[in-house]
Amino acid sequence: MQLNAYLMFNGNCEAAFRFYEKSLGGKVLVMSTYEGSPMPNTPPDLLKKIIHGRIQIGDSIVMASDAPPERYQAPQGVQVSISVTDPGEAEKLFHALTEGGQVTMPIAETFWALRFAMFTDRFGIPWMINCPKFES
Repeated sequence: MQLNAYLMFNGNCEAAFRFYEKSLGGKVLVMSTYEGSPMPNTPPDLLKKIIHGRIQIGDSIVMASDAPPERYQAPQGVQVSISVTDPGEAEKLFHALTEGGQVTMPIAETFWALRFAMFTDRFGIPWMINCPKFES
């Protein structure tokens, strides 16, 4: 079994994937637009937006799309979590991903982690970075 996150964006999925590709060393695998889909009566403002995207980040796949404006809801109650074993890598990822975003908890040592942080990136996606002190 494989469990993957599927992110919904408010019209900026392509920009987010390009940002994650750069910031996380990911590789965009698929970026399909509404224009290329068989969906009838697609509103013109959605044609160039992403109906389905896939990006590989490390050993994980993240999928996403642009929600039609009337169906978009900002994420709440969930966060994308990145776990790394090197505190330097945690710092690097934090500084890259928080560019233009909003930090909820600055990166710091905690009782369970060498580095931990919480933030929302510039695309409205909530994240956590965790570099645990001990393997679980």
